[in-house]
Amino acid sequence: MAQSTKSNVSDLGGDINKQMAVLREDIANLTATVADYGKAQGTQLKSVAMDKAANAATAGAATANAAKQKAEATYADAENAVRANPAAAVGIAAGLGFVVGMLTSRR
Repeated sequence: MAQSTKSNVSDLGGDINKQMAVLREDIANLTATVADYGKAQGTQLKSVAMDKAANAATAGAATANAAKQKAEATYADAENAVRANPAAAVGIAAGLGFVVGMLTSRR
């Protein structure tokens, strides 16, 4: 009976080595699969980020263009108002200059 147990233990030792080899192979395969999945997710996230950045740049350019046009229109309106009423424009500018001077000279 002692030999039968010894024989079973030696068989288990061989089986354990085989099982360990199979486990190592499975772990290597899982590692490769997780790495591939991570790369795929990274590529997808990079693509989404690039698309959003491009959309934001386009929207920013459109907003900047609209602001530029509004500023040009406002400047033209102010210029036309000054040309139509030069005395009032000089009076307003002098008044604002006086107020700014008073505020900055106070201590």
